[in-house]
Amino acid sequence: MSAPEERAALPPASLYSCALRLLRAEPDGRLPEGGYALPDPPERRPRTRTSWKSACEALTEVLTEALTPPASRTDADTGTDAPGVARAAEEIHPRLAGLSIRGGHVQSVVTGLPLADEGRARALGRCLTRTGTSPMAVCVGLALLTRLGEPEDVPYLRVLGRLRDLADHAVRALDPIDSPAAALVWLGRHTRGPELRGLVDALAAGEESSVPGRLEAVLRKVREVRPETARRVAEAVRLADLLREARPGETGLVAGTGRLLRRMSSANDYRAEVLACPVAVGLFEAFAVRAAELPPTLDHHAILLSVALELHSGPSRLLEWGAGRREALLDLLESVLGRPDWRALLAGGSVEDGDPAGQRRLDWARRTARQPFRRDAGCTGPAGRLRIEATVLDPVDPDIVETRVLIDGRPLVPAAFGRGGAHAPEYLLDSGRLRATDEPREVQLAEAYCTEGCCGALHVTIRREGDHVIWSDWRRPAPPPSLLPARELPEYRFEAAAYDAEITRAENDHSWAWPARKTARLIAAGVRDRPDLLTRWDVEQGWIGTDFRDRDRTVVTLVHRAVPSACQGGEDAHRQHLVWHVPDDGTTPEHRAAAALHRLATVDPRTYGGGGAGRSARSA
Repeated sequence: MSAPEERAALPPASLYSCALRLLRAEPDGRLPEGGYALPDPPERRPRTRTSWKSACEALTEVLTEALTPPASRTDADTGTDAPGVARAAEEIHPRLAGLSIRGGHVQSVVTGLPLADEGRARALGRCLTRTGTSPMAVCVGLALLTRLGEPEDVPYLRVLGRLRDLADHAVRALDPIDSPAAALVWLGRHTRGPELRGLVDALAAGEESSVPGRLEAVLRKVREVRPETARRVAEAVRLADLLREARPGETGLVAGTGRLLRRMSSANDYRAEVLACPVAVGLFEAFAVRAAELPPTLDHHAILLSVALELHSGPSRLLEWGAGRREALLDLLESVLGRPDWRALLAGGSVEDGDPAGQRRLDWARRTARQPFRRDAGCTGPAGRLRIEATVLDPVDPDIVETRVLIDGRPLVPAAFGRGGAHAPEYLLDSGRLRATDEPREVQLAEAYCTEGCCGALHVTIRREGDHVIWSDWRRPAPPPSLLPARELPEYRFEAAAYDAEITRAENDHSWAWPARKTARLIAAGVRDRPDLLTRWDVEQGWIGTDFRDRDRTVVTLVHRAVPSACQGGEDAHRQHLVWHVPDDGTTPEHRAAAALHRLATVDPRTYGGGGAGRSARSA
């Protein structure tokens, strides 16, 4: 027999042994960007095309048979004997390799599978992950270890995580038993860029002395990374421990930790990643203890204020804090920002000329300085069950305005939805949508960042019933995975008088709005009160707010249904979108809004050409 024939006659190597061989060939144990590709199997078996439901049923049948001990088993048997389980794994391997089913569906099947003998199921998972030669067999093994894995499985899971198509499955199995290892595998699979790759390589190679420097390079640019990346960095480097052990005066690490906490609390990645971070409480505590070391600068003030807002009413309020721990951290941050040198920072006139972003940030800090340190958001009595706060985040962040709804002191939207932030105050408050009437009204409180049609939205029906206002009949998709247990949303009952008072207070609170945003709100209110301002010109209200690229500029969009001319052909009207930039003439928002409403009353907006208006047209 020739050498090629001898090699062909050998049994295929397990995916684990292939990954281990590639890892050992890598200099210093570094992680390849994106992971290794799966080795091609020596023989591809044709797969039968079936529905995913049929494939799931087939997988359930295969696993049920494999997890059922042989009939000859005695009472003394444990069901986890290596030979018996190894034979079962060998027998089901060809059947698993022939299944066509996505990894997510595999996990769903295994999660819902009744396990009469967890020891046998764990042993089967280990056999499949360590000896499996097909991706499907290894994927099933990883799904079993996601439920049943133990610390001794970590080395094998880390190696399998180097394979690109198995990395996310390995991460799910690692998360419950070794979150730093899970984070490193995830970062190796998903991160790009020199700073992040440098940190990942240092961690993978065990170069502990270079980790702090590489970490600070990442933290300086943490606003540019996804919220999940920020969380995984914190877990991989054990950031809370690093911060506790850092020498006094390492302010770069302290400030960077604050930025990272804010980033991982953002809902811009659909869910607030801080809720999936098992060390989040310790990280907040380590940061707050070291906060006093930061010198008083505008950037540091914004970091401390952002963390305080998060602890006050953001998703992090949902973490398992225990009695008084979160409040103690707010007290620490308040004591720092209340020192004379920090107060003087806000009392100064303005930032340097030519720095509008800095001035915008300073104005935000002045408006927001007291909001996170009010204690009224935590009321739990019948008259204080509901609290609504319009919250503006640091202007350097995208999507900076949201309406935070707290019930019994708990933020509702991140707890009940978790696929995007709550709607802006203009949508929920200025429109009167949260007012209760005798006629039930369904209100959309939040929408997924992609769109409702893709990942859903959070809806509630609000109605008045005697002396109470009731929130009920919730509509939402299943919440994404996190450390928060999924639960049915209850019917909330509020005392009507207290409810009306809170809605009125929130609707009339304009302290959060900067001048351009306040101008937009006043214009929108004027248009709602006087619909004839638009109907006389045959136009409809579009969006009224501030420019996404320049938040200091007010934008009014109007829609005109125009009938095509004969040369254009067709009879249906098409929509013209008119964009009007209201100029900032240095006057108050009230004056600018009044001037804009007067112009709408006297001049056809379809003629607002040049110097303040643009026009675009598209078919409806």
